[in-house]
Amino acid sequence: MRRKRHHYAWMILIAGLVFFVNLGGPRLWDRDEPRNAGCAVEMMERGNWTVPMFNAELRVHKPILLYWFMMTAYAVFGVNEFAARIWSAIFGLGTVLVTYHIGRRLFSAQIGFWAAIILSSCMMFPVAARAATPDSVLIFFTTLATLAYVCGAFPSRHRSEPPSTFSVAESTTTYFPKSWPTVALMYALMGVATLAKGPVGFILPTAVIGMFLLIVRLPVGAASRCPPEDAFVGWLHRLLRPFAVRHFLAVCWSMRPITALGASLAVALPWYLWVGVRTHGEWPTGFFLVHHLQRAFEPMEGHDGPFFYYVIAVVASFFPWSLLLVPTIENTTDAIHRRAVSRPQHIFIACWAAVYVVVFSLARTKLPNYITPALPALALMTACYVERWSQQGQNAPQYWFRFAFSGLILVGIAVGIGVFAASWWFFSGDGWLGAIGLIPLIAGVAGRRILVRCQPSKAVVTFAITAIVFACALFGGVSVRVAHHQQCDSLFQAVYARTSQPILAAYGCFEPSWVFYARRPIESLPDDEPDEPIDFLREGDNHFLITTDVEWEAIRPLLPENAVVLTSTPYFMRQEKLLVIGCLSENETARNCSPGEGPPR
Repeated sequence: MRRKRHHYAWMILIAGLVFFVNLGGPRLWDRDEPRNAGCAVEMMERGNWTVPMFNAELRVHKPILLYWFMMTAYAVFGVNEFAARIWSAIFGLGTVLVTYHIGRRLFSAQIGFWAAIILSSCMMFPVAARAATPDSVLIFFTTLATLAYVCGAFPSRHRSEPPSTFSVAESTTTYFPKSWPTVALMYALMGVATLAKGPVGFILPTAVIGMFLLIVRLPVGAASRCPPEDAFVGWLHRLLRPFAVRHFLAVCWSMRPITALGASLAVALPWYLWVGVRTHGEWPTGFFLVHHLQRAFEPMEGHDGPFFYYVIAVVASFFPWSLLLVPTIENTTDAIHRRAVSRPQHIFIACWAAVYVVVFSLARTKLPNYITPALPALALMTACYVERWSQQGQNAPQYWFRFAFSGLILVGIAVGIGVFAASWWFFSGDGWLGAIGLIPLIAGVAGRRILVRCQPSKAVVTFAITAIVFACALFGGVSVRVAHHQQCDSLFQAVYARTSQPILAAYGCFEPSWVFYARRPIESLPDDEPDEPIDFLREGDNHFLITTDVEWEAIRPLLPENAVVLTSTPYFMRQEKLLVIGCLSENETARNCSPGEGPPR
């Protein structure tokens, strides 16, 4: 019990530092964050908890669950960045704790603890936990559904039984929960995940469990029937053997499909039906046909990539622990092939990671955050390797950790130079941010010295501390400073100083964050019609145009004589300025801006 409390204390402390420190410091990052946060604001202001709206238009990109959570946070904390992100951080912490319990159930408490630390300190999971996006909500409920499955399918280990001897006899278990309430709970949680990000919240966790059952339930003698005369044919036969029609249908039926559909639809279907009725079918049509089927069969918004895209994405998303990915995969493969006592558990977490990577690799639209629900599985796999390696003492082979610490040195140098160059180019005076590269650089040097002394436990702890400190510095420090240069909210101070009911439009540029910070819809005028901004400004002195200094110079001769630049600010990560153009009234004396004045220098 004391060890369990010890684990909880460290997990909450570490995840809390990475996920919550300066959570509301950075302004909303374009583009998904302000769209989601702004949608919740508009729904709350309209008093409408059913139909997602953003910029006065129907938002068909995501289901409702994240917006509901955001609206509750706005009611408590007000409309701000912290409120928009707080639920993501809470669910991120929840996922860390759920991953710990999955590892504890499948392997041991120590492996569960390592998995929680690894998940908290890799690159992409903290991004999901600190962003106003539905990823953290989706990951939490799919991982919680996985925990429900694991608790029902894998009997708990007796306290007196060492982890190394714990096994579920493959011949005496079906690897599926026998309790109907457990099955119903598992599928109901997938239904909640469906409210977070659509059918993937149900389909992919079910596919993970199904793939695992297809493998572990194969008849023992089936392998001997592989054609021996051709190696490729034999390999192909072994690959397709789990999908034999009779075996496949038997496994599908054993997963209680009627309960699956009933429990998940009971949770998710009422809102999907109601939003379809309220929008006359427009929301379901846009969501399912465009943002699911179309994304699967053609790249959208330029998000394309090769089939191996997610191999690269995993390396970047799981850094720095991805430096140990090769020995982690070797360790999992070895445990499966040598039929270790934990073979079924290793097969399950391998299926968990592989299903997400393979399925999204087949889709044409690719984004790195798509595979974040597989990160808990990768954390568990890595935890198994790390725990096994650290327990070998002076006999532990050092080449992979030597490679990992060398990788930290190289990454530290690259990050230091890259961040310094980017800061010098975009953010004058912030070149000191490149000092963040010193964290992996110094840790890499120290880690290699520890390996020379044959101290594997200290090497693992050093690597973990490096990952935690680097994540805290990056997300709680550097990102806040970088976001300080994203000053789009200052654009609207001059506007609201003139009127409380402005009408806004953008020409030649548009960022969703403007809608959130303006707290008003912003019309996007066609870029190829220069008459549009002229007509817009002539409609009244409460009309304001957002544009760039380049566009201003182009349309300036065509604008009314009383059109002036009210304020300007640097365009984030660009070599341009953003301007707000307004027209002076007849009775107004321009003290700070004269008619026809160019952008402030």
